[in-house]
Amino acid sequence: MNDVSTPIAPVPRISIQAFCEQADTHGILSNVLGDRRMAKAHMKIHMGGAAAAVEAYRDAPTPNLIIIESSGDKRLLIEQLDMLAEMCDSGTKVVVIGRVNDILLYRELIARGVSEYIVHPFTATAFVRSVSELYGNDTSKLVGRVIAVTGAKGGVGSSTIAHNLAWTLSRELDQPAIIVDMDLPFGTAGLDFNQDPAQGVADAVFANDRLDANYIERLLSRCSDKLSIMAAPATLERLYDLNEDSYDNLIDLMRGAAPLVVLDVPHSWNGWARRALIAADDVVLVAAPDLANLRNAKNILDALKPARANDSRPRIVMNGVGMLKRPEISIADFTRAVESEPVAIISHDAKLFGTASNNGQMIGEIDAANKVTETFSELARLLTGRHDIRKPKKNLLEPLLARLGRKTG
Repeated sequence: MNDVSTPIAPVPRISIQAFCEQADTHGILSNVLGDRRMAKAHMKIHMGGAAAAVEAYRDAPTPNLIIIESSGDKRLLIEQLDMLAEMCDSGTKVVVIGRVNDILLYRELIARGVSEYIVHPFTATAFVRSVSELYGNDTSKLVGRVIAVTGAKGGVGSSTIAHNLAWTLSRELDQPAIIVDMDLPFGTAGLDFNQDPAQGVADAVFANDRLDANYIERLLSRCSDKLSIMAAPATLERLYDLNEDSYDNLIDLMRGAAPLVVLDVPHSWNGWARRALIAADDVVLVAAPDLANLRNAKNILDALKPARANDSRPRIVMNGVGMLKRPEISIADFTRAVESEPVAIISHDAKLFGTASNNGQMIGEIDAANKVTETFSELARLLTGRHDIRKPKKNLLEPLLARLGRKTG
């Protein structure tokens, strides 16, 4: 499972060759191959340890990264590393996996140019983190947490959940957050925050060749001191036939733009939507208590599971529960069928949500004492692993000031 407090940046497009001695290490690295953060890297796993690595590169170029497992004699390992150093191309890095937690050995390996020493036992996630940090251009560079919110069915309120979640995260954690509205033709982030920006997410998607941190900053529309949106154009003046990798660069850059990024992913199943859900650190799946939602939720969970083997399961939020005169599947039956307990249950309240939508406000601005407001706080705590979320003092003028700030921002 992932550590919610420390997201891992994707590993860049590098070549990796691993040389294992033990079968259990081979198994862990095989699990790494399927990790979503390794999608760009090209990795091969061999047996034979350091001796096999030395033999492999006598007459062959070395990859970007060589992984060597050594559980034998320390002096022999040092000799083999010295031999390997003579063969390594410029820029090749070496990581050693060992079974002895020895600070003297660690220092000696680092002195010989080894980039990292990983002590067995270790997890696939820990290994990916080590490689990610090894290839980070700047160890102080921000790696924001990406949370993707989508619906099991259209019209279940996933965008409303996404926007209120982001607002809660930014306000109660007192950290910058960004909403990325990925529903280009029909997105509602602009409406929900009383914004009508001239530029937004479509400009980013169709300008991949010149997309950088500065350009992203120009496309953001500020909603408050801590919350910004990258709004969808929400027009039908063009068709939005996107490639599978259309959002890849944007999502990668977003990790460095804010500590918290919420992707508002529309209910669809195409290459880019699936890719966005897989790339996220956490997935929130919003569903209503009916048969179509149950079927779709189970299908989505099953489809994402193999690609997110080293991550927590998508979190299910049941929304619109208890709608008058609507036959519903019980929460217990829904949970049993999808084999996942909902992390939040939000009751149907047409007046509360309708007022917020029509006013361009969040639920917490309409009624800070409402149970739904606390539900969003609990969801924020769960997703970030933070149990010390501050409770801002209630300011009766805050809703008015927030609306004025949006219109002038």
